Amino acid sequence: MFDQKTRRALFLIAFGVCLYAAMMHLDVVLGALSAAVDIFFPVLLGLGFAFVLNVPVSGMERLLHRAVGLVPEGRRPGEGAITMASIVLVLIAIAGVAVLGVTMLVPELIASARTVAPLLAERLPEIEESLVANGVDVEKLAQFFQGAGASSATAAAGSGAQGLLNLGLGSIASSVFAAARSTVSVLSSSVFAFVIAVYVLASKRTLGRQVNRVMDAHLAPGHAARIRHVASLATDTYSKFLSGQCLEACILGTLIFLAFSLFRLPYAGLIGFLTALFAFVPYVGAFASCAIGAFLTLLASPEHAPLCVIVYLAVQFIENQFIYPHVVGSSVGLSALWTLIAALVGGKLFGIVGIVFFIPIVAVLYELFRQWTNARLAE
Repeated sequence: MFDQKTRRALFLIAFGVCLYAAMMHLDVVLGALSAAVDIFFPVLLGLGFAFVLNVPVSGMERLLHRAVGLVPEGRRPGEGAITMASIVLVLIAIAGVAVLGVTMLVPELIASARTVAPLLAERLPEIEESLVANGVDVEKLAQFFQGAGASSATAAAGSGAQGLLNLGLGSIASSVFAAARSTVSVLSSSVFAFVIAVYVLASKRTLGRQVNRVMDAHLAPGHAARIRHVASLATDTYSKFLSGQCLEACILGTLIFLAFSLFRLPYAGLIGFLTALFAFVPYVGAFASCAIGAFLTLLASPEHAPLCVIVYLAVQFIENQFIYPHVVGSSVGLSALWTLIAALVGGKLFGIVGIVFFIPIVAVLYELFRQWTNARLAE
């Protein structure tokens, strides 16, 4: 009916009209997008889980194929069984790491908590003397807390049931109900997302073939090839990033364990293990594990707490400046400077999630820009 030039002009006009209408009713558009995200949140979360878990699952598949003597390319018999076995083994490994962390952490926390009361009773005179030396009136402070506690108890005792009603039991109950409903919603969404991720991983080759057929049927060959190239580059970059992150976590955990053992600090193994787990959050996770390590050391041996912080920060500084940028940055093709900038910008924009995922995203954008620049220079 219309030639190509006319159709393109009509398309641009329609796009401009739709864009103008969307900008004039931006609140409605944002509300619709928010509602759509809420509806499809378990699906989106499951796809995210599948993308993350695909890296260890693919590695486990390669190991199993080498073990049974199959060639990964062009395989047909038994590929579904090997994929499911890989998924099960990866999930068992993740559960094993979680159980190991709990079994190491909980007994240490219980043992440390049992020493808190005697430790406070022993240190209370020293704390009081320190407060007095710094000009704090301990008697007035004690009277203030005693008065606050007495007034609260008197108010509660004097008012009886009417006082409890005045505290707003209805609002408390509604708050508890809202918190319980939110928790159940998050847990149910996580369970559904996990199930979706398992199904996606189990049928990833079938889904890949279907997506390729749809792109070949509805997109120009150049556009389909470009999408495949970007997807392959993103998958390869994230795989290298996760591998480098695992290596970096092992290096940092080992360094913390050796340093704590050298200075005879308590909980060397536990703090090293926590450091390796928290190290999956670049630059920030290690400082969180430092706070936990300092807290555990303070409970067990307060005089060693400053030394614990100093040793940890020294090891962390060496690792951040000389190990992490080279291990993770080189694995994704970024220099140390760009790795640090990506982590800082990602953390500023999206918090912890941005710190974790912004480095491979910047690596993909950097590689695409490099390829585009080389192509323009070649022309």
